[in-house]
Amino acid sequence: MSYVEMPGAKVPIRMWTDPATVEDVALQQLRNVATLPWIKGLAVMPDVHYGKGATVGSVIAMQGAVCPAAVGVDIGCGMSAVKTSLTANDLPGDLSRLRSKIEQAIPVGRGMHEDPVDPGRLHGFPTGGWDDFWARFDGVAEAVKFRHDRAEKQIGTLGSGNHFVEVCTDSTGSVWLMLHSGSRNIGKELAEHHIGVAQKLPHNQGLVDRDLAVFVADTPQMAAYRNDLFWAQEYAKYNRTIMMALLKDVIRREFKKAKPTFEPEISCHHNYVSEERYEGMDLLVTRKGAIRAGSGEYGIIPGSMGTGSYIVKGLGNEKSFNSASHGAGRRMSRNAAKRRFSTRDLEEQTQGVECRKDSGVVDEIPGAYKPIEQVIDQQRDLVEVVAKLKQVVCVKG
Repeated sequence: MSYVEMPGAKVPIRMWTDPATVEDVALQQLRNVATLPWIKGLAVMPDVHYGKGATVGSVIAMQGAVCPAAVGVDIGCGMSAVKTSLTANDLPGDLSRLRSKIEQAIPVGRGMHEDPVDPGRLHGFPTGGWDDFWARFDGVAEAVKFRHDRAEKQIGTLGSGNHFVEVCTDSTGSVWLMLHSGSRNIGKELAEHHIGVAQKLPHNQGLVDRDLAVFVADTPQMAAYRNDLFWAQEYAKYNRTIMMALLKDVIRREFKKAKPTFEPEISCHHNYVSEERYEGMDLLVTRKGAIRAGSGEYGIIPGSMGTGSYIVKGLGNEKSFNSASHGAGRRMSRNAAKRRFSTRDLEEQTQGVECRKDSGVVDEIPGAYKPIEQVIDQQRDLVEVVAKLKQVVCVKG
């Protein structure tokens, strides 16, 4: 489908989904965003749903301003995927050992490494710039500086919620590695600190929703936020890169005879800010639950833990600010999923996948998400499908 355009106070709301299927509270959030004085465009992805301040699944383009809540609290959250030389025939019938080895190598939930991961011991990991990256931590907000040791130990860890590590196969039988994570607790703390700062600024006192507080250009508050934001986005990318290196090492050890090789990594943020130019204007584009889909750019759109995911290539549609959805998108809250589904439902909906099937992940059950095929179909003018993946192993936080 192409987009549906709804009227907004300052800009039209372009929606790559049927507005009738979107929750009322999410629609109101979109209307609220369209009232912001600095806004120049708003694109809504097919996986849109309610979030804090701004919906998940929205792309907001502003001039001279940025809204921290429109980035999301997990700054830099995103995906990485790698195609391997392995095929489905190389995989053992019982995948429980492989899942266990992945869980041993990559801490999940609130877990962290006992000592910070040494990039120098990781096969093929680019170590350049590592010291400079950590030196720049001294320039972030005072409120989080004492978290340095924890931030070092958490890099290369998965986190919880909808974050995951997967081993997948595509329609040709090739094996892929895929993971989803962000900037862990340090990114969340930086986001919450700056949202609090923004809410107290005079220019934000008359907004329809205090969670839409913005920083404006040429102010010390904006400069401080941009510094911390871009550092956290880089932290998230390093986090995924280190996890992927740890995952590759597991695959090398477990499939030693097959001597696996790996194609170049596909990586994309889906909670972030980018400086981009549209219609002659330099804009700050926030993607909260959306990926960049410029012409020819590769992206990853995951489904739920039992349905599969898509590798896509962007079509460069400027109406969406060169964007596409970041996943299937939730169709019910975590609490609603826990009330509606049981562990038996989880077992049925994840049949054939080596994964946790206990009450701790019922909120991540496939039934709590929108159908990924429908979400892909609604954005055929934003991306083309390169490969469809189906997970055989899923490690959840």
